[in-house]
Amino acid sequence: MTSCPPPSTSEPSREEQARALCLRLLTGRSHTRAELSGKLAKRGYPADVSDRVLDRLAAVGLVDDADFAQQWVRSRRARAGKSRRALAAELHTRGVDNDVITAALAGIDAGAERDRAEELVRAKLRRETLGSDGGDDARLSRRLVGLLARRGYSQHLACDVVLAELAAERERRRV
Repeated sequence: MTSCPPPSTSEPSREEQARALCLRLLTGRSHTRAELSGKLAKRGYPADVSDRVLDRLAAVGLVDDADFAQQWVRSRRARAGKSRRALAAELHTRGVDNDVITAALAGIDAGAERDRAEELVRAKLRRETLGSDGGDDARLSRRLVGLLARRGYSQHLACDVVLAELAAERERRRV
């Protein structure tokens, strides 16, 4: 007659619990090391446990701040039209190192930033009704400059792009 071993009554260790929490968080979206560390600290995990768990997750490639920053920049630029300055601020608040931020933003030059600002303004202008006398231009210009400012573009660039695109849109509609 064979007998089964008694059921295990041992609880998972704090390290196993921390690892399970991190894996659960990483299932939804990728996180930076600093974000995961903050969430573990908030739940009361000691720093040494957090460090061991995060080191292991980094070793297997589940936590990679450089990869996170590249994905973040690509996504936020494409979907939200964020400027370099806004993207750098967002990554900084997520705990990404300045060197990693600089590397992630290296592909965005001033020309690419201006092109993205022009795309945003053009898309918005297509949906706007332009008055024939140009009386609403000041209000529309303020709104468009505000749109770019909220995405982190400088005031100088925003004003320059808005004036140029507004004139181009008037010319397109005149034809």
